[in-house]
Amino acid sequence: MKKITIITGHYGTGKTNFSVNLALNEAKKGIPVTVVDLDLVNPYFRTADFKELFADHGVTLIAPEYANSNVDLPTVSFDIEELAQQEGCLLIDVGGDDAGATALGRYADAIMAHGDEVDMLYVLNCYRYLTRTPEEALTLMQEIETASRLRHTGLVNNSNLGCETTAELITNSLPFAEEIAKQAGLPLLFTTADKQLNLSGDGFLPIDVFVKPLWEQTV
Repeated sequence: MKKITIITGHYGTGKTNFSVNLALNEAKKGIPVTVVDLDLVNPYFRTADFKELFADHGVTLIAPEYANSNVDLPTVSFDIEELAQQEGCLLIDVGGDDAGATALGRYADAIMAHGDEVDMLYVLNCYRYLTRTPEEALTLMQEIETASRLRHTGLVNNSNLGCETTAELITNSLPFAEEIAKQAGLPLLFTTADKQLNLSGDGFLPIDVFVKPLWEQTV
């Protein structure tokens, strides 16, 4: 990860699960990590849900003041310059709509000041409604860039169908992701896959599945 890593994508693409994996992977290397939850509207499947998991691994979480309460107001504030001066890295999980991207735009100038120390990654899921075609996915990506006043630097193929995901479904998504990368003129950094599927090799990033819908969770 670079000094500042921003994760964007449509609702349901799995960007929050990807963000959790990135944060924990860096923490396991002994690198201090701060996660900012900018998913200001959606009350489900947000990085704020993993406060205890992050605390167990020494990851600092900055979330909306009323996250996971009965009063979930869309307010969050953080100081990019202060965080950038600290040791380690900053990961920002942005909500999958204009509200999250617009909130990110408040910090655009401060973020851009860090130049090559910034990555903004767009998470793809070809099985997600409204981003099932390259055209739909590219349109949303451009809307996020307009609202945030920032430009993406890379793509992550996180195509999945939750517990129904198979290795074949993931490999079948590769042409979709490659076409978006081609049209966007951006690198496809890797394709994620649940570690249990045993997909490895060049271009694959094995991940743990932390974010699960209620019907997939066990007591």
